Amino acid sequence: MSILWTLLIGFAIGVIAKLLHPGREDMGFVATLLLGMGGSFAAGLVGQMLGWYRAGQGAGLAASVVAAIVLLVIYGRIRDRQA
Repeated sequence: MSILWTLLIGFAIGVIAKLLHPGREDMGFVATLLLGMGGSFAAGLVGQMLGWYRAGQGAGLAASVVAAIVLLVIYGRIRDRQA
């Protein structure tokens, strides 16, 4: 059941990040899911390095969305270079 919650929360974070990020992102369901999960993972790592979170503690929703937006910006810049 925890895997299902992880996927659901990851997708929600990805959708929120895509809504807050200006511009059009051509990402499907799986890419949005991976974006949200990656944002949450990145927020957790950065938060642990800065002392905001302890090991094993998940990142907050706001931090996860901000990290997902940063990943979207990086993705957009990489995509624009290849085009």
